[in-house]
Amino acid sequence: MEPEFLNDEQILEPSNTDPEATTNEPTEPGESKQPDETELNENQIPESSNTEPTRLEQASVRVGNVDFNFNPTQVERTRSDIFNPGYFSMFDVLVHLNKLDLIDLEYHFEESLNSHIIDLINGESNWWYQTYYSGGWTENNVFRPDHYPWKEGTTLSFFKTSPQNLDGIYSVWKEEIEWRITNKGKIIIPEVIIMGESRSERALIFENVEVTPHNLRNDIFKEDVITAIDVILSLGDQGKIIYELQWYESIGTANIVRNYWVDAINEDKAYGRSGFVYEAGSLRYQFSSGNHIHLPSDVRILNSPEYVKYFWISI
Repeated sequence: MEPEFLNDEQILEPSNTDPEATTNEPTEPGESKQPDETELNENQIPESSNTEPTRLEQASVRVGNVDFNFNPTQVERTRSDIFNPGYFSMFDVLVHLNKLDLIDLEYHFEESLNSHIIDLINGESNWWYQTYYSGGWTENNVFRPDHYPWKEGTTLSFFKTSPQNLDGIYSVWKEEIEWRITNKGKIIIPEVIIMGESRSERALIFENVEVTPHNLRNDIFKEDVITAIDVILSLGDQGKIIYELQWYESIGTANIVRNYWVDAINEDKAYGRSGFVYEAGSLRYQFSSGNHIHLPSDVRILNSPEYVKYFWISI
């Protein structure tokens, strides 16, 4: 059985390049920028990559202690309000296994949480999941599984946890939706924190930041889906920061990346093995307790988190 939640000693990050820590140049042969080879500065909203869905026909998932193989090209999306055709979430893999009669899944959509909830798998309750992309590792996660995009090279498992763990996660999701309703559907983040290399002792703090969609990844998502990278783009729109973005096909041992990263904020620009990473969510799940996951910020959907933090690391 997988651990319910890992503690800091159990989460061992390997010595290879952190998939969130950007470098100015690709680190391995074959890594490349977007075709135009140009950097993206503070007021340039890049064109979508329009990457076609990967068409590998073999993938696997673990449910409890059983491994299942499946064809990703056959998985259908349950969140047509979020994903474009050809893309799907981690939760959708379970629904696909159920359609193949490989598992017996019962679930429902909870509007107050804006998420599908797993009720039973094979007659058993209290399921959660762990996942990571190419080059990643096992980590705590409190992100909605029907928001988390599947990508080629994904490792995914579903395991039993305690009802107390799930109650804590669901209560945070509910608070996010209530906060968004209070703000009449707008995403307004109470606190956005930016800690660059030159601000190791004094962070930039912005309060009640309204985040607007920029449709950076409208290849994957429907129009106007807001992601964590929109926080940076919105602060740029508001004249509060300047920034640069960079596209990465791969980073170090993460052979499959295909995402935009925040390469620079104000005077701080990524170099070598140093750069910006981020986290978002409730203050109850800061850093390795669940908010700091290696899901690139351009594909991390926001509902209405309590905070968003971009901070500098060197590894």
